[in-house]
Parts: sequence; structure tokens; C-alpha cells
Amino acid sequence: MAKTEVIEMIIDGGKATPNAAISQKLGPMKIPIPKVMEEINKKTSEFKGMKIPVKLNINPETKEFTIDVGSPSVTELIKKEINLEKGSGTPNKVKAANIPIEQVIKIAKMKHDALLSRNLKTSVKQIVGSCGSLGILIESKESHDINIAIDKGTYDTLINNPQEANKEKIAQLQTDLTRINEELKKAFEKVVEVPAEGAVPAEGAPAAEGAAAPAAGAKGAAPAKGAAPAAAPAKGAEKKAAPAKK
Repeated sequence: MAKTEVIEMIIDGGKATPNAAISQKLGPMKIPIPKVMEEINKKTSEFKGMKIPVKLNINPETKEFTIDVGSPSVTELIKKEINLEKGSGTPNKVKAANIPIEQVIKIAKMKHDALLSRNLKTSVKQIVGSCGSLGILIESKESHDINIAIDKGTYDTLINNPQEANKEKIAQLQTDLTRINEELKKAFEKVVEVPAEGAVPAEGAPAAEGAAAPAAGAKGAAPAKGAAPAAAPAKGAEKKAAPAKK
């Protein structure tokens, strides 16, 4: 019995295309590549717009093959759910999105079995953590604060009875996102503009306005450029005074 050949790949859901690596593996086994791609795309059509792990199992003798479609990553599911192209590169300065807890719970349910969590509440907390890494706010709050609220039971009713967030709530969260990003921008600019206490001016920088000039005639003070030289002492002024008559 021939040993099954296994080929693992990451493809765009519903849009798998043969590349050089796949052709090099399937070509020598005389496996019909277009047919394989067609079957993969059929099985992954519901995951369009997401990166999906796929495992191709091939029998080299019979040319038969089976396709195992893996679960999309948490990151891919989050981005797909909220139509987000990519997360924030600087989560502490710019937030990529602001989503309701209802969407987080929905994603947690989709990924629950793969996460191997002991309950849905634990899965929700894992999704919340991933949102934080992408720079995504939940209910206009940071992921850390949301997980604290989850531990306190704030969202138990929604976790036990999931529902869709209404349009008004989603619109309000978008308004909050704009405000929060503006506040973060102003706070960052303020930190950059204010010099640290005791900072030394850069070399060549002009003196602070109102700074005292060197005292006239101070030892070692160089005359200002173009200034007239100091007046010479009067003739005989340096001679010692004559002693008073007795």
C-alpha cells in the first residue's frame, strides 16, 4: 500500500491558484492540478476574503485525493467579521476599530471548538485578547478592561444568550472611535512637543529670549562683533597718587 502524500498550504478562501511549489509537488505524481484547485475552492468558498489552512492528502498510486479544510485563524475571523483590512501598526497611538461585545461573542462561538476552551466565556476572553493585539477597542474600551468586566459577569447574559448588535449601537461606537483617535493624537503630539525638564539647548541654538549678556568688561568676555574697542585710560591715570603733604 502506497504511503499517503500530505501537502499543507495556506490559501485565499475560494480563490486557490496553483503556484510553482504546488506544481512541483503534484506534477511528478500526475495529479490533475486544475481539478485539485477546483475542489479546494468549492470547499473554502464560504471563507472568501480569509486565509485558510488546507491539507491535501494524496494516494500516489490511485491518484485519489482528499481535502481537509482547517479553521481560519482568530485574526482572520475578526478582520472578516468587521471588514477590516489590517490591524493597527501602533495600537497605543491609533485604534483600528471599535466593535460591540456581541461581535466578539459571535467570533468566539465560531472558533470555540478549535480553541479547546473549557467554556464559551473563556473563548470570548481569548478573542478579546486578539482584538487588543490588532488595536481594536470593544465597547469603546481596551481589551484589558473588557476582560475584567467579563470576569465580573457583566456580559454573562449576552454570552449565554448571544444576539446581534443593533445598528444604532454600532454607529455610536464608530463615533466614539473617531473621538478616541483624536484624543490619542493630541495627547501624543503634546508629549512630543514639551521638552523634558532641564533639557540643554542643542549646540548652536540661540540663547533664550531675555538672557543676560556678559557684563561689560567682564574678564574673558569677547567684544561684540563690530563694537568699538574700549577707551584707553587717561594719560597718567595709571600713576600712583602723590602722597599728601605733611
